[in-house]
Amino acid sequence: MTDIILLSDHRVAATRVADNGEPLVDTRRTAALRVDTRKADEDGSYAHVRADVLRRLLVAQGALPPGLRLLLVEGFRPPGLQRRYFEEYSATLRAADPAASPARVRELASAYISPPEVAPHVSGGAVDLTLCAEDGTELPLGTEVNATPEESAGACRTAADTVGAVARAHRAVLGRAMTAAGFVNYPTEWWHWSYGDRYWALLSGAPAAPYGPTERSRT
Repeated sequence: MTDIILLSDHRVAATRVADNGEPLVDTRRTAALRVDTRKADEDGSYAHVRADVLRRLLVAQGALPPGLRLLLVEGFRPPGLQRRYFEEYSATLRAADPAASPARVRELASAYISPPEVAPHVSGGAVDLTLCAEDGTELPLGTEVNATPEESAGACRTAADTVGAVARAHRAVLGRAMTAAGFVNYPTEWWHWSYGDRYWALLSGAPAAPYGPTERSRT
């Protein structure tokens, strides 16, 4: 698959889910992993991921060069929040181009925010992250985490050739570590990686996605 597959692609929605029931766990309880607070919500959902995703994040971190760390920005996203993000961004796109068809708006929105019904974050299998030094100082990767295609002039794309050599090198370091740990990247967002969700299953050729939409246990 050489072309970018957006999350709005019918093949993503058609991918079978066989949720294995793996629980969400709080990454903040793992001292080895740095967790940022810029996307923090009141109940801490942002810091949760599926248990095997956390294990794989630690594998990826162990593959980084000495002195570098992963910095987790966001993991699990409740379905209601995902829906709100998608609708708000879609409204922004419609306002910018009132003539755009609903299908076109959905396609454009999906390059940045996943449609709620197939969103990797609501499965607990997706993470938004970057690299930092041991003291927490973020490394330059070309754009801010969560930069939109419009505000970054497309530099948010993982393979964008408009970012500098240092940023490209850092993206390559991140990519090697995350890929080796079993994650796949969403090519329109250098910071977005997932394991076990529908998108991962489609790209990796798995017969089914082990993670479907989930909710946090409140017990």
